[in-house]
Amino acid sequence: MCEYCGCQSLASIDELTREHDEVVRLISHLRPAHQDGDVARMAELAREIATVLGPHTQVEEHGLFPAMAGDFPEQIAALEAEHRRIESVLAEAADGATPTDLAWATRLMEVMAMLRNHILKEQDGVFPAALANLGTEEWEAVEKVRAEAGSALSRPTA
Repeated sequence: MCEYCGCQSLASIDELTREHDEVVRLISHLRPAHQDGDVARMAELAREIATVLGPHTQVEEHGLFPAMAGDFPEQIAALEAEHRRIESVLAEAADGATPTDLAWATRLMEVMAMLRNHILKEQDGVFPAALANLGTEEWEAVEKVRAEAGSALSRPTA
């Protein structure tokens, strides 16, 4: 994804980007499952996506977004509203359940298309703006939230 502004040189943004990459990878497996009518596989993938997005969303909403909301209130509010919509559809497959609502698979595919666009908005807009606008204290606050939230991904080895 985005690599032109240097924001991935910050550990906070690099971790968020790695999570985005994993979510996009998981989304790519949804289309064949949907075409096969494999709702159980779609539910499994939805749970995997939710696992990655859980700590990711905490870092954004409790670390990065509050620091950005003063300068970009409408954009941050819109991103948070998208988070709620995504979480709502993913939650229908929580706890190992395979949704029985026949329209769920369609809702999931729609919300995953929205999520892909959401990721682009963050990587092409929020992350570079954060690099340009946030100071040391704000980045330390983001890192504190990350330390509390953790990550569903393993750390890369050097």
